[in-house]
Amino acid sequence: MQIQQFYDEGLAHASYAILSQGKIALVDPGRNPQLYRDFASANAAQIVAVIETHPHADFVSSHLEFYQNEGATIYVSKLVGAAYPHVGFDQGDSFSLGEITLHALHTPGHSPDSISILLKDSQGKDYALFSGDTLFIGDVGRPDLREKAGNLTAQREELAQMMYHTVQQKLKPLADEVLVFPAHGAGSLCGKNLSDARQSSIGEQRASNWAFSAPDEANFVDTLLQGQPYIPKYFGYAVDLNKQGAPAYQRSISQVPILPEGATLPAAALVIDTRKQDQFAAGHIPGSINIMNGGKFETWLGSIVGPEERFFLVADTAAELEILIHKIAKIGYEQLIQGAVVSPAGMTATGTAFDLASFKANPEHFTLVDIRSRDEQAGTPIFDNAINIPLPELRERVGEIPVSKPILIHCAGGYRSAAGVSIVANEVKQVPVLDFSEAIKDFQTAGH
Repeated sequence: MQIQQFYDEGLAHASYAILSQGKIALVDPGRNPQLYRDFASANAAQIVAVIETHPHADFVSSHLEFYQNEGATIYVSKLVGAAYPHVGFDQGDSFSLGEITLHALHTPGHSPDSISILLKDSQGKDYALFSGDTLFIGDVGRPDLREKAGNLTAQREELAQMMYHTVQQKLKPLADEVLVFPAHGAGSLCGKNLSDARQSSIGEQRASNWAFSAPDEANFVDTLLQGQPYIPKYFGYAVDLNKQGAPAYQRSISQVPILPEGATLPAAALVIDTRKQDQFAAGHIPGSINIMNGGKFETWLGSIVGPEERFFLVADTAAELEILIHKIAKIGYEQLIQGAVVSPAGMTATGTAFDLASFKANPEHFTLVDIRSRDEQAGTPIFDNAINIPLPELRERVGEIPVSKPILIHCAGGYRSAAGVSIVANEVKQVPVLDFSEAIKDFQTAGH
């Protein structure tokens, strides 16, 4: 038996291939099926099963593609109401894979339809738990993503209560030596205090994870509900797409229109310009939003742009466009790209340079806008008089920003502020809109 973890840093997503006697079961695979096919080929093995622990909100799965191409059986809880061919996999259900068996545990809390998979070895002993978004290293899954999405919906308080009973009744009885393989690590928006460790054991979690030591249900629920991160705009879309089954990865990517360099884009189209902020400031299509290619690009795209919108994608090179389209496909947004282009015509708008010395001399002459999350702003305030509007809400709330003075936008390190400045500058023409950029780090270090 072999367990292989595949980890996507951009989405902090872990998926798994379980290999036994030439047969492979995948757990929560990501959108690109090639990683798993390469593993199967390298081990002269066949992918015969795909298990979905729940319909994921933060990424799009390739489960349907493995059914269509490999003939793999998809196992998922009947509560999902999956629209693709599948076998119901719920509490008490199991199947054999070579010399091992895989058993479903109903573990609601992150969602009403969540399951975890208990792997029993050839001697029938509990060996590993694939915990999906139920149990993370150091935390449990957030309970507030299924109030409006999915076949079954539930209020966050109800799901938090379910999670308490899942921990008490399904996780605590497991032996200390059972390995824990979660679907996410640090940086995921599916929980709030995830460790950067990639695996653990029930014993380690029993000793260190707050969820195992909460004194009672009320305390557990209160702790779980507090301080959860924001919910990106694409999360409900991804849940629905995973419930339906996504289109085949390579075919869907190949259908993204690649426009000739220098092409003219339609007037008033939504344009996502992924170039560096200095390139963007030097010249861009009026109305563009500057979401720079970076480690969390796909998450920020899906947080700023809603699934009901279509957009054009601008990059610096053809190679960069290809990389970006593959990132965008991880959240299913490749279907929203109207066209991808290098150096389109009409990049006539420019940014306004920020004079740091002028700010230091007269900070009262500026309206400060802090686009970090509410928790970041409250936990590590930088300027007492800044208006806090988190970046995912900025397009809808630009009108709240006073326009009596130049507007100066900051985040924590300069990445988000590039997007924030482009969004505000598209709407505010009365005064300059300026980017604090990386200079903000000096004010944090100085304790301002």
